[in-house]
Amino acid sequence: MTPAATAVPAAAATAGVAATDAIVEPATGTLLQYVATFVGGWLLFGFTAHAAATFVLGDVPWKRGFLVGLAPAVVTVALVRFSPLLIVAIGLAADFAAVHAVYRVRYRTTAFVVVMHYTVSLALVLLGANLLALLGTAPG
Repeated sequence: MTPAATAVPAAAATAGVAATDAIVEPATGTLLQYVATFVGGWLLFGFTAHAAATFVLGDVPWKRGFLVGLAPAVVTVALVRFSPLLIVAIGLAADFAAVHAVYRVRYRTTAFVVVMHYTVSLALVLLGANLLALLGTAPG
């Protein structure tokens, strides 16, 4: 091992953090936990798909947004053990196919709806994560 390679574990050990804590791996869950994650993701992705489609396409039925939201929710739960980059790539492809099939729009318009859907979803997820982190630091 090089001196630089041994410095990282030594620095982590001196900081009171084990070197294995830096690796995040999802734990195995129960069926109820997977179902709850799927339903929560479906609701989030359905809402954000409808918001994105309304922004890009105008007045659209809300049920179509929740139909589109199924694709990224299924991908997220099915690929939870894989790399986040792989999940995002396959999720975007599934979202593209779902938007194109449900709304029956051109490929360029589909791509714009998918970009807006990803942007709105990311904004809401980051907002929720930051609120949870902030509430976790509250006294009492």
